[in-house]
Amino acid sequence: MREAIILPTLSDTMETGRLVQWLKQVGDSVKKGDVLAEVETDKAVMDVEAFHDGYLAGPLSQADSDIPVGTVIGYISDSPEQAHEDQGSIPEKTTVAKGMPVGKTTTKELNQRDTSPVATAKQAVPDTDTSVPVSSQQSGIKASPYARGLARELGIELHQVSTASDGIIHAPQVLSAALAGPVPNLDAGPAYRYKLFTTMHKAVANNMIATLSTPTFRVSARLSFTPLKDLAHEQQQSVTLLLARACALCVQKHPHFNAVYTPRAMAMREQVDVGIAVDIPGGLVTPVLRDAARRPLDELNDDWRILRDKVKRNRLGPDDYQGATFYLSNLGVFEQVTHFDAIVPPGAAAILSLGAEQDGKVEFTLSCDHRVVFGADAARFLATLSQLLDNPKDSLCDAAKDQ
Repeated sequence: MREAIILPTLSDTMETGRLVQWLKQVGDSVKKGDVLAEVETDKAVMDVEAFHDGYLAGPLSQADSDIPVGTVIGYISDSPEQAHEDQGSIPEKTTVAKGMPVGKTTTKELNQRDTSPVATAKQAVPDTDTSVPVSSQQSGIKASPYARGLARELGIELHQVSTASDGIIHAPQVLSAALAGPVPNLDAGPAYRYKLFTTMHKAVANNMIATLSTPTFRVSARLSFTPLKDLAHEQQQSVTLLLARACALCVQKHPHFNAVYTPRAMAMREQVDVGIAVDIPGGLVTPVLRDAARRPLDELNDDWRILRDKVKRNRLGPDDYQGATFYLSNLGVFEQVTHFDAIVPPGAAAILSLGAEQDGKVEFTLSCDHRVVFGADAARFLATLSQLLDNPKDSLCDAAKDQ
């Protein structure tokens, strides 16, 4: 008997993962919990672990390839002899329906299922759009009839639309392409070549598209910065950490900035989790400091040190970067950037951005979701932030000691 190894969903935005490398070879003995392979998600490189004892068996998916979540990427067999029986490649469309118990699926069970692309689409992506997908005879593009008709209505060329994780274009992919705006006419300019998006870059782009429905306004203020820098130097703390603490305390005093709009009602969160934008090669990540208003500053400092180390090693997990209630973005390290506007991420009401220090002051810009907060709310938030930054030693450090 062989147990299937399934590419798991390692983040809430993950549709595909790039198989970086196999850490075991076919025939190697594996134990439950052993790391079998590394997969690059939209945020980090994650480990794929064994769910059974046995021997790694082929066929294995090729390294350095993009694979939809739920795909069978290899097997674990009962014996080393069986592991070497099939050394071929995994079929391109071998996928397992979402919700299938990973690690309890045998080869026999997989063969008994209809694993055609049509059946896979129906099982893996439940949707109101459940019609049989059809392929264009000219282009070979797979799309459901509803998605094809919607694309015609919206004037969207299907070759410009990304597929879903099952390799088929559905209505949500067409709508995303429509929201992304017109595709430039490349034929009108010089010669060009395509450079495919990395998994992270594509995820960032999709997140930006998702923010188009957020009605955003911005309020700016020039505030004192020297006292905060002096405190950071005196206490050997990160300026970014102290800024995150200041933001969290402001949100605590103005709780609507910790809310998020939903069609049903305003969701009011019980603690302030601050996401901090960090620049990395090929994109950005937002490690999150949890409960940043109430926990002792020393604890937050330890967390921030651990998060920065994970960022450097490209090892942030979903728990490290998901679920922030407020965001901070600092481009102050670039002295030419005096101010800038940031985009409010999905799931938050606001993001605070700041540029480089000039004459002891920094320009802060608060970008806000107008469905949640209003202009006067933003002005009051910045007034509170100004008071904290004018006297940070009492306001930031004592807050931790009182908890």
